[in-house]
Amino acid sequence: MTGIVMGSSEYGEKASKADIGHHVEVSTKEVDTAAALIGDAGEVDPAEAMRIRKKIDRHILPLMCVLYWVQFMDKTTLGSSAILGITSATHLSTNQYNWLGTSFYLSYLVFEYPQNLALQKFPVGKWMSINIFIWSIALCCHAACTDFAGLFVVRLILGMCEGSITAGFMIVSSMFYTRTEQTLRVGYWFLMNGTAQIISGFISFGSLHIHTPNFDPWQWLMIITGAITFITAICFFLFFPDSPTTACFLTPAERALAVIRIRENQTGVENKHFKKEQMIEALLDPKTWMFALFSALDNVPNSLTNQRALIVSSFGFTNLQTTLLGCVDGMIEIVTIWTGVNIAARFPDSRAYVAFVYFIPNLVGVIVINTLPWSDKVGLLFGQWLTGVGTTGFVLSLSWLSSVTAGHTKRITTNAIMLCAYCIGNAAAPFMWQAKYKPRNHIPWTIIGICYGICMLLLLAIRFHLQRQNKLRQNEPHDHQYDDVYIERVNEDGTIDEIKVEKEFLDLTDKQNRDFRYVL
Repeated sequence: MTGIVMGSSEYGEKASKADIGHHVEVSTKEVDTAAALIGDAGEVDPAEAMRIRKKIDRHILPLMCVLYWVQFMDKTTLGSSAILGITSATHLSTNQYNWLGTSFYLSYLVFEYPQNLALQKFPVGKWMSINIFIWSIALCCHAACTDFAGLFVVRLILGMCEGSITAGFMIVSSMFYTRTEQTLRVGYWFLMNGTAQIISGFISFGSLHIHTPNFDPWQWLMIITGAITFITAICFFLFFPDSPTTACFLTPAERALAVIRIRENQTGVENKHFKKEQMIEALLDPKTWMFALFSALDNVPNSLTNQRALIVSSFGFTNLQTTLLGCVDGMIEIVTIWTGVNIAARFPDSRAYVAFVYFIPNLVGVIVINTLPWSDKVGLLFGQWLTGVGTTGFVLSLSWLSSVTAGHTKRITTNAIMLCAYCIGNAAAPFMWQAKYKPRNHIPWTIIGICYGICMLLLLAIRFHLQRQNKLRQNEPHDHQYDDVYIERVNEDGTIDEIKVEKEFLDLTDKQNRDFRYVL
């Protein structure tokens, strides 16, 4: 069955003329893609909702977790290769090595908004699959590079393609899961970064023991990780759904139930029509820029990803010890993210507070590294490990932003802005690590500590702003503007049904829908 466009004027103009007791007919392109699927649906049985959620988990969560593990492993191959001989083999200076870390995020930054627009226009799963395939080829091409210029180009391609993944996952998570479930699921696929550190540590360890003529261990690392990514691309293309309204693993009836289940989000599923007014609203929304500033500052310390092996090695550990100790970083990230998202999901409106608390060990770690004697390599190592705890804050901010932003175009715009800020933080940070600051690196570590402190304050500021907006809405009279909105649906036998569209599936923004309440 298909929706028919009704009338010629835009949705916003029609809805604004609605009177109580009179229904408004709108174009199907203006409403959510799920509107024609469910119409004016009732509540879903809790047991049935649980069954649907478990079925969704079985089919998409493993693929999301595997891909996030792969993408993190792939973008950190540069850091892993640092102790496998890439710098000497390709004659890299310290500055050139830093530029390779920056080039990835510059490309990520430039292509982030186009990637988000493509994720809106094209099927999400298929678009991500194409990007995974291209970056698997680019990763293998690293092994053929003999100088800085070649590595710079393949890193640009890697950043361009990987920019689709976090944005795509944020969209998919909001399509299939309720707000509370999103907090947990975003945590589950993000903690695969920690798993990637462990697995890539063992792959690096194994690569270090591969001795072949004219082919170095770092080249084997690139080929192995590229092959894993290529297999992942094929699996994603074949099995990953584009939307709950088209998911092949769900029956038509289950698709409707999957959509009804997330109605409480008041964010709908998706809308393939770009709405300029929603983009403008996103740009003028204060919370967009608070989240963006948080993202930028929180990812200045993320430069540690490419510096970790060099820093730990400078403490006095051998290359083999450094490679295996990276597994501990991964385990810390897994445990802290898992505990953090579960606490935030268990206690309502606690996201800001949980993230704030998880940043405290990071500050302690920075102080330890800056103050301990250089001879205390075990203490310095523990300080380094402590700085990995606060990753939980960024994970919670991703799910939080998706939960407090409605309107598909607005959501892809805010996602893009936050991820662009993420790129800016990551791109600028590598240049802190100058040779003149070694070995103690007091300057970069101090900058990292300041960033952590500001991030903690920003979390509380975001919470205060959203709480204030909720109080203002609580005192407003009910807005009847969108109570009676209809679309037409053409059935297979040619008959036409007029379907009432619930406010949750009108593709309204969080500002337009005055019944929307921000989670804290």
